[in-house]
Amino acid sequence: MNAKAPIDFYFDFSSPYGYLGSEMIEALARRHDRSVDWHPMLLGVVFRQTGALPLTQVPVKGPYAIRDFARSARFHGIPYRMPDVFPIAAQVPSRMMLWAKQRDPAQGVRAAQALYRAFFVDGHDISQPDVAAAAVGAAGFDAAAARAAIDEPAIKDALKAEVDRAIAAGVFGSPFFVVDGEPFWGVDRFDQIERWLAEGAF
Repeated sequence: MNAKAPIDFYFDFSSPYGYLGSEMIEALARRHDRSVDWHPMLLGVVFRQTGALPLTQVPVKGPYAIRDFARSARFHGIPYRMPDVFPIAAQVPSRMMLWAKQRDPAQGVRAAQALYRAFFVDGHDISQPDVAAAAVGAAGFDAAAARAAIDEPAIKDALKAEVDRAIAAGVFGSPFFVVDGEPFWGVDRFDQIERWLAEGAF
């Protein structure tokens, strides 16, 4: 019998909903004997193509979004606090995560979760290389190697490839999941993803 395809998980490190998704997707996948392939991407690049803005910068919608970030975290039982510096450019943590992922996919997940928690729980500005390196260092990685990796041309190229992949897949927000070719946007689609994994297309 063929192995089930992994769930593709696209996320931006500056996305509160992406953070919530990062705390939930692995457990959901395990319930259905699936793995997850984590893909950091840059919403800023996508927004230039779609004409969108960060939610907090959208008139009228922004204050609601800030309220909903915190309420959604409470609903799902996930630690969260709105960072003082927001939004941030996600190149540094994205490159650092890809550096870890190239060593081993499971290490990439661990690095991503450490970086997300450093930002959305501890309030550390992970767009700063030394801050991001300290976050992965605290998670057991070689902080100096992680810090050096973000300037490596191969790692920069890897992130560009991930962004290109996301755009080609039709990704326009974070979190964004692709399950057997079917796209799902947002943590509020987890019930649909669960049913799709359990029963197939509907």
